[in-house]
Amino acid sequence: MSEANQRACEPQYQWRELPRERLPRRSAVERLSGFLEIYGPYDEKTAREQASRCIQCPEPSCVTGCPLSQRIPEWLGLTAEGHFLEAAAILHTTSSLPEVCARVCPSDRLCEGLCILNGKAEPVSIRAIEQFLNEYAFAHGEAERPGAPPNGWRVAVIGSGPGGLACADLLSTRGYAVTVFDWRPRPGGLLVSGTPAFRLERSIVNRRIELLQKRGVVFRLGVPLGEGLALRELQGGFDAIYLAFGARKARELEVPGRHLKGVAQALSFLVQNETGFAHDLPPIEVKGKRVAVLGGGDLAMDCLRTALRSGASEAVCVCRREADDLPCVRSEYENAVEEGGQFLFRAAPVAVLGNDRGEVTGLRLIRTELGAADGAGRRTLAILPGTEFDIPAARVFVALGFEPLPLPDQNPFGSLARNEQGGLRVDDNQMTSTPGIFAGGDLVRGPSTVLNTVRDARRATQGIQDYLFSRQKA
Repeated sequence: MSEANQRACEPQYQWRELPRERLPRRSAVERLSGFLEIYGPYDEKTAREQASRCIQCPEPSCVTGCPLSQRIPEWLGLTAEGHFLEAAAILHTTSSLPEVCARVCPSDRLCEGLCILNGKAEPVSIRAIEQFLNEYAFAHGEAERPGAPPNGWRVAVIGSGPGGLACADLLSTRGYAVTVFDWRPRPGGLLVSGTPAFRLERSIVNRRIELLQKRGVVFRLGVPLGEGLALRELQGGFDAIYLAFGARKARELEVPGRHLKGVAQALSFLVQNETGFAHDLPPIEVKGKRVAVLGGGDLAMDCLRTALRSGASEAVCVCRREADDLPCVRSEYENAVEEGGQFLFRAAPVAVLGNDRGEVTGLRLIRTELGAADGAGRRTLAILPGTEFDIPAARVFVALGFEPLPLPDQNPFGSLARNEQGGLRVDDNQMTSTPGIFAGGDLVRGPSTVLNTVRDARRATQGIQDYLFSRQKA
């Protein structure tokens, strides 16, 4: 055997011989007929082959690039050898809600984006293999981690979104009696009310919730903050509290005509589509309408693709930047294009146009120009005067991202100290200025990713344990 052929057979050179495989996807036509998840899992053979592309580098940047510091090379190595349950067990040591994180993680900017193979070949399919391992573990009854016996302590978790679920998951495995409170009628937060099912099927979240309930976690739903849920009552009935409810507001469109009928926030449209109601506006009908979506992030892609599935005659996404500069996950943009979404790049809204009845009829846009990258690697943006033009639209959805929503002083948690951004101030253990009350996610850091929210919950879990143990010794 020649030296070149011998090298090609060695594990560290598999990436040269095996191309990256995408997850199997349903056709665009089939996808548009409903809201089912568009991807299927790898089979065992493909999972092993794709995991074997990892070269097991000694200082893995995929680990340092992951907010959860997952032990990625370890479970990739075990997967390549066919030890799927052992790999899943290692995965579960660092990731709570792994089946959720693997579906919504912006891996092209984190672990896969930092894979050492980038520049030489396509990166290892970390996210797809993570999905495979989680589904394999559930299929073989090995997704449930063994829990500790009850320790006698009770913890209240306020909010049932990803942070609340992650904290409840971790605490319940350590023997804590956990009660999760939420003002919504069903648990899951924006995972079930603001994330389209084609990206995260409800059954995935419900499966995790059912697992928590079997472990003894109690969900008290339909309990609004400040009315049925008072801080003093919680402190009297629980040994520690974790605050994990959302605190973000959608960025507004600051142009003339923004209050016309037919202009709405993209998130409100998604919530209404998923739950059948949105508190801040009447029903939004897009069937047979031309829809314009303003923005280029994951929220914009979700809105664009939801409008197409809801019967919009056309759906165009208006972006100030080029396709390569979009902040969304690349695969979400590609899926939107395949499904018929149109894109208008290097254009920014100047005004929303309307008729005498106060209804939207179109958008006035202006051309933009991209310049050199700034210190953060983001290309500068300039407006080109005199380049205005109009496009028709009967519905305009604003998907410009989110801003922190400072807590009002009169809410039940108004006595807690705030940080400079108006969120709650916490220490390294996620504890607020009041001993025994912990917080994470939007409440502390402002709008962020699910992975950062889960990381906060993990820190808080350890912080709660350290706090209660220290009280016991005192």
